[in-house]
Amino acid sequence: MENLSEAQFAYLLLTPALLLLGAIALWPLLSTFRMSLFADNLTGRLGGFVGIENYVQLLTGQKNALMPSPFIPTELSVSAFFNSALTVTLIFTVVGVFFETIIGFGQALVLNQDFRGRRWARLAIIIPWAVPIVVQGMIFYLMFQPGTGFLIGDEGSRTILQTLGPFGPAPFSNTIDSTIIIIVADIWKTSAFMALLILAGLQSVDRNLYDVARVSGASPWQRFKYITLPLVLPTVLVAMLFRTIQAMRVYGVIETVSGCETVPSLSCLVVTSFDNNLFATSATVAFTTAAIIAIFVSVYIIGFAREEMA
Repeated sequence: MENLSEAQFAYLLLTPALLLLGAIALWPLLSTFRMSLFADNLTGRLGGFVGIENYVQLLTGQKNALMPSPFIPTELSVSAFFNSALTVTLIFTVVGVFFETIIGFGQALVLNQDFRGRRWARLAIIIPWAVPIVVQGMIFYLMFQPGTGFLIGDEGSRTILQTLGPFGPAPFSNTIDSTIIIIVADIWKTSAFMALLILAGLQSVDRNLYDVARVSGASPWQRFKYITLPLVLPTVLVAMLFRTIQAMRVYGVIETVSGCETVPSLSCLVVTSFDNNLFATSATVAFTTAAIIAIFVSVYIIGFAREEMA
């Protein structure tokens, strides 16, 4: 080992971690890809070898009729978009991560200030993140349950939320209403996660920079634009990366709030296809989901690299 360079010694130390990562992550991914190259066989595990035919049929919509819910929209309409597992997942991810970042950033900016009761405010913000997904789902299910929840009236009355908003008398029987409720539930829970990560980035900013800017006559907006935002942006990108990966795999909150039959997602499609003995189709959707997540990760990495170079 004495003859190894620093880079070679670093790779040597990383070898156990890389082997463990390959055993628990890379091998299952390759095994899933291998399963996707075979045909479905309802009487057995897998059928004959078909190559990439499953991917062609999945991306062209030919498999939509065989699966519990369509993978891609079958037509250009709002109902078709919200019945597609791919578009529902993308809508959930983009809308959810956007609002979670905005709200989490605002919470982090508040918590980064010195004020009485800041410790209790941090505790109050983190409580939603500590709530289990099943409990979170039941909370929002009961709030919007007709005749039980205070946000939805019974058959003879309408709440203010129903009058002003998009919700009908039975929101969990409607895909669009259920999707909105699930997005709100996810924002309520995971904004705290974003706030904690962004707050860690804010805490690392040198306070002397603000003092110098204040003495130089910089306004609060200028201090935020030229000091806070550039220095905390790498942390924000990392937080958005984590949340995007989690959002693309959404399953628990959907199953506990409305069910995969009402709000399809890519993970829901994987589970329901497997339960219906469509093993090759399930593997195809799972590997396609992993590929989409890899694209999102690549975009974030490129953005992070550009930020570092700037």
